[in-house]
This record gives sequence, C-alpha cells and structure tokens, in this order.
Amino acid sequence: MREIVIGKNDAGQRLDKFLVKAVKDMPFSLMYKSIRTKKIKLNRKRTEPNVILNEGDVLQLFLNEDIFGDGSEKDDAVSVLSHTTPIFDVEYEDENVMVVYKPEGLSVHSDEGNERNNLITQIQAYLYKKGEYDPLSEQSFAPALCNRIDRNTEGLVIAAKNAEALRSVDEMIRDGKITKKYLCAVHGVPKKKEDILYGWLKKDSRTNTVRVEDGEFPGSVKIKTGYRVIESKGNASLLEVRLYTGKTHQIRAHLAHIGHPLLGDGKYGQNREDRKLGLKSQALCSCSVRFECKSGLLSYLDGKEISVERGKIGFLRLFE
Repeated sequence: MREIVIGKNDAGQRLDKFLVKAVKDMPFSLMYKSIRTKKIKLNRKRTEPNVILNEGDVLQLFLNEDIFGDGSEKDDAVSVLSHTTPIFDVEYEDENVMVVYKPEGLSVHSDEGNERNNLITQIQAYLYKKGEYDPLSEQSFAPALCNRIDRNTEGLVIAAKNAEALRSVDEMIRDGKITKKYLCAVHGVPKKKEDILYGWLKKDSRTNTVRVEDGEFPGSVKIKTGYRVIESKGNASLLEVRLYTGKTHQIRAHLAHIGHPLLGDGKYGQNREDRKLGLKSQALCSCSVRFECKSGLLSYLDGKEISVERGKIGFLRLFE
C-alpha cells in the first residue's frame, strides 16, 4: 500500500486527473476499477473519480508495487535538469510567474530526440538550480508554459512556477485579460496604416501550415488580427501587431493573405531574396505582454506590461 499526501501544487484538480500524472504506469481501466472497488481511497474513505483534491488530503492506494515504477523516471529528470544550460533571458520574475525572452531557433517544448534543447526544460532547469523546483518532491506538477510561440519566432513567453499561477494565467488568457503584441517586418507597404483584420483559419496538421480565407469554410475558425504600421523603408514595412485570437501561424498567414508576407517566411512567402539580407526565418517577435487581473493570486500584476528591449530584436537592423 502506498500513501500520497496532496501538496499545494496537487490541490484543486480532480482525483482521476491527478492519478494520471502521479501514477503514469497505471492504465485508465485499472484506475477507475480501483476507485470503484475501494482499492483507492481518499482520507481512508470511499471516493469518486471526479472529487476535487485539497491540500493535506491523503490517498491510500492498495495496488501492486510494480505499478509505481522504480523511481528512475524522476532520477532521469533530475539528471537532465542538472546538465541543462538555459539560454533564455529573464525579463520578469516573481514567486509565481516568469516572463522570459526566447531566442529564435529554440523550440518551446521537446520533440523527438530533443530532450534538453527546448524552452520548458531550460526553465525547469533554471528553477531547479535556484532551489525553486524539485521533481523528486512533486507528485503531479512541473513548471509550465502558459503560451507558446513558433521555434523560429523570438520573444516573450509566460511560465508559471506553481499550479495556482498556471490556472490563473490560463484563465486570463481565455478571458482576454492578457494582451500580446508583436513586431514584424513585412513585404510591401499596407494601404491602411492601421486596421483590424477578420478572417477564417484552418490548420493542416499534415503540412504544418494553415489556410486563411475571408469567409467561413469547412473546418475553419474565426480569427482577428490588428496591426499598425510603424515605419516603411523601401519595399518593406515594420508593423506592430495585436493578437485578439491566438491560432497557429495566425500572424504569418493572415498578413500573407492580404498580400504582405513576413520577410524571411518560407512557409507563407518567398524568402529567397530575404536570405540575402541575412534573414534565415520569419521576421517576427513577441515583443510585449500586458496583464489585467483585478483579483486573485496575481492581482499585483494588474496593469503591468513587460516589453522586449528593441536592441535584442535582430531584424530591426533593416530599419536603422
């Protein structure tokens, strides 16, 4: 029999959701059967899969020991974090959240064979080395990203250090309480110096591209993108863009759809000439985030805006 004490970062979630993360080798069928047959109890009493856990609750799991593994997974995680060197810049940090600057070329999450060279592993390593995160003491939580940007897009990403902060930021994003702005360089000079664009977008997972049209079409979702021309130089323009909806490749595809693809963007534009300017990828930077939170854990961030120093944004040299 194993006992698990519910910690601060485990509280507030359903029992079944917690068990999926805390006992990874347990099949769904066994989990639900064990709850039903009282082999999994909460505070020594019968429980239900949808019960919400509280800090200090104690789970009793009357299961075979082999279902819990040998602990090597957490040991491996510690080894990875110990040998990972962060390459991001911290733009803002407190006890609950971080806003970091991700350089171009760094993935936000891991992919096949890429265990260390990604932003979230680097953030976890940074916090592990500071003594603010220990995977050996956590049952189900690890510091997590609240938003993401493409590998070849540079700029700001928000990370949560604890579960309550993660829930708070996720809720703000869903409610439109976090304003994200971008800088990008595009081909041509838009006719309107400022505009809000509406359209419909559909993702093609097979090609990892999206299609944008002016009207609704099967499988599409509505998108909204605002832009303002900051300056133009030759046949290129620098735009500040606001995302009202955050869909895959939205900025890149929406601006290409109106005839102004991003410089360096090989997916939605022709970047052969752009490479001669030293642009190896799309000229796009997530340059600022602003919080609106009147209450709750992160109320102290209300009205706070974090911005990237312009000197960090490589493609701005084209407008000097």
